[in-house]
Amino acid sequence: MSEIGKSVRMERIFNRDTGNAIIIPMDHGVGAGPIKGLIDMPTTVNSVAEGGANAVLGHMGLPKHGHRGYGRDIGLIIHLSASTSLGPDPDHKVLVTTIEEAIKVGADTVSVHINIGADDEAEMLQDLGYIGKKCDEWGIPLLAMMYPRGEKISSEHDAEYVKHVARVGAELGADIVKTNYTGDIDSFSEVVKGCPVPVIIAGGPHMEDERQILQMVYDSIQAGGKGVALGRNVFQANDPTAMVNDVAKIVHEGMTVDEVFQSRENV
Repeated sequence: MSEIGKSVRMERIFNRDTGNAIIIPMDHGVGAGPIKGLIDMPTTVNSVAEGGANAVLGHMGLPKHGHRGYGRDIGLIIHLSASTSLGPDPDHKVLVTTIEEAIKVGADTVSVHINIGADDEAEMLQDLGYIGKKCDEWGIPLLAMMYPRGEKISSEHDAEYVKHVARVGAELGADIVKTNYTGDIDSFSEVVKGCPVPVIIAGGPHMEDERQILQMVYDSIQAGGKGVALGRNVFQANDPTAMVNDVAKIVHEGMTVDEVFQSRENV
């Protein structure tokens, strides 16, 4: 029965027609505080939902303080890991929420953050394995944010590291892996081929050049990626609804970046 639960919930995160997903992470408030775009969470959630996002991702405060009783429906992913920028090691993530608590507030999926190569890798792997088993028991999908970080990592976007961490996530129970884009279609296709579950890319730091963001999205889909998780590059955009709509034209409609810009001119 748990597999049925996972299938039903996965359909709330991934578009049934394309099999792709646009996820808007809004978990930054714990790490960085009330930053631009997350001051008024209900408004932001409504903006990205209207633009065509499939799901929002955040901590327990998201459904408590960001839930809307209006507008287009959108999937909910509850993040179980946390740290703050004020702590001695912001990259040290600990579990702050249980799967049972996430289910009680209506979560369709839960997520965890794992840094492979970090000093506390062993603890994070133990958490990932535990959460993976609990997700199987409850029939709720697990999104694992898998990142290569640590002294041995020369570049967090190196395909050799990224495809390794993506595979670790799938091997230890993740149903969806979120990781860094490697910079080009050929190298990211290696990541996708080596991971038996859907791979989506992280948006990374805020970028001013929208064409650069959209090109990264397009290239990742061409490489076989199943979607994107864009946070600051959406909710800190001048028009989050329009930005998500542009991303949706690529992820769900198959447009090129040039076609997206041409569609703007034709409006």
